[in-house]
Amino acid sequence: MKKILNFINGEWCESSTGKYTPVLNPANGKVLAEVTQSTKEDVDRAVQAAKNAQKSWRLVPAPERAEVLYKVGFLLKERKESLAQILTSEMGKVIDEARGEVQEAIDMAFYMAGEGRRLFGDTVPSELRNKFAMSVRVPIGVAGLITPWNFPIAIASWKSLPALVSGNAVVWKPATETPMIAEEFVKIYEEAGLPKGLINLVHGSGSEVGNAMVEHPGIDLISFTGSNEVGKAINGRAGALLKRTSLEMGGKNAITVLEDADLDLAVEGILWGAFGTSGQRCTATSRVLVHESVKKVIEDKLLARIGELKMGDGLDETVKVGPVINRSSLEQIDEFVKIGLEEGAKLLAGGKIATENGLDSGNFYLPTIFTDVTEDMRIAKEEIFGPVVSIISVKSLEEAIEVNNSVEFGLSSAIYTADVNRAFQAMRDLDTGLIYVNAGTSGAEIHLPFGGTKGTGNGHRDSGVASLDVYTEWKSIYVDYSGKLQRAQIDNY
Repeated sequence: MKKILNFINGEWCESSTGKYTPVLNPANGKVLAEVTQSTKEDVDRAVQAAKNAQKSWRLVPAPERAEVLYKVGFLLKERKESLAQILTSEMGKVIDEARGEVQEAIDMAFYMAGEGRRLFGDTVPSELRNKFAMSVRVPIGVAGLITPWNFPIAIASWKSLPALVSGNAVVWKPATETPMIAEEFVKIYEEAGLPKGLINLVHGSGSEVGNAMVEHPGIDLISFTGSNEVGKAINGRAGALLKRTSLEMGGKNAITVLEDADLDLAVEGILWGAFGTSGQRCTATSRVLVHESVKKVIEDKLLARIGELKMGDGLDETVKVGPVINRSSLEQIDEFVKIGLEEGAKLLAGGKIATENGLDSGNFYLPTIFTDVTEDMRIAKEEIFGPVVSIISVKSLEEAIEVNNSVEFGLSSAIYTADVNRAFQAMRDLDTGLIYVNAGTSGAEIHLPFGGTKGTGNGHRDSGVASLDVYTEWKSIYVDYSGKLQRAQIDNY
């Protein structure tokens, strides 16, 4: 049986416990590997290695640091297909989506390598004569990265690449469900020539490894993507320690379909947003706010198409909907469907665990559509994280915006309309970090900031130049070459 190990200070090693847990293929329940389970002592070793390595890494010129990232990008590109196969096997998403996710990591590697020649600060005029003023970015130190299973290499790239090009070292805890793709990513860093100690991989549970990272005085910041419950706990504890946190958490994303929309295009966006990755995206479409005059048409079109979504092992090129990650998620989704029925929502399609055609050995849930949902129902407010979408009728754009903004989350929203004026009104008034016009709620590109408002996060962003703000401090520098004491705000007036 393949053993997945930690990577600490440039060496692959077993945890101090010697314990392992199985890695399961969610499509068929087969054991793919066993992953080591670590403790606080393993985190201590990783942090010490990171601290030692970062002392010299921060002095390496950023363009030279970037050369490693370019090599990472080329290696990811070279191994795209094999990485996608691993990703699908342990996470379940269909192979086309897995290829797209690896491409996202490739794009991020090349983009962040380019930042090695930018990392811009500001040069500004001083208010005093013979005085020079500027600001520069400097690394924070050791970045603790905690990443989820649903985008195990894309999100890891969003966090590790900007951290490293900025001059930090990394201690990374991937999700227990997806350690194989994490191992391959670290091997690529290793082969690209990243000096030892700069990326350290520590496998284990959130309660053991995650908590140890948050509490560790040698970790200067925590970047976390995951549930709101865990994110809030991390923020509270890290805040008490004056430790920076970057949190990307839940979503309850909505597509608004107005009466003038291209309805066939809207249906394509709904199907992709709701059932892509089996609904296990923080940007998944979980609500459709449809104008009452076209509600029946949208329902009929969705029902006509939903039967085309073949379910099965994501390695099958013809499959459109793969499994959910584990049995616990499957049961949670089913519980939400029962809640929706109890609340009075009408079930149009799906609504049960899929067991036919050999699906009973995996974690499959039928693509599910509710209609006649009201905004006060739990299924319209809480994140389900599965292939379940709720249709809510609205009378106007203004009502749609109000319903969209009524939830505690603020990650992604979309609107389908042919009216440019209403599109711009929606872009102004929708309270989400991502907004799409005539497209679904998923499809972010790596050169723009990714993140949300309200309960979705704490104001920081992954991806784009904005991600550098997570991993750098600003240092303001003044050089007085006047040869005399000059007192700002005093001697200049």
